[in-house]
Amino acid sequence: MKLSARNMLKGTIVEVTKGATTAHVKIDIGGSVVTASITNATVEELGLAVSKQAYAVVKASDVMVAID
Repeated sequence: MKLSARNMLKGTIVEVTKGATTAHVKIDIGGSVVTASITNATVEELGLAVSKQAYAVVKASDVMVAID
């Protein structure tokens, strides 16, 4: 797989929740969980399911940093 995005976080799918048209896919990336909102059709096309490995790919024009 080759992408222009540099932030590819490999992890394990821990939850897939389908709605009317959109699904929320939660990926554990080593103790932290990233949630993606994607179409139900994409979930089916990629065969996404709990316990499967997947990448959370982050592509953004801005990344903010904050501290307490």
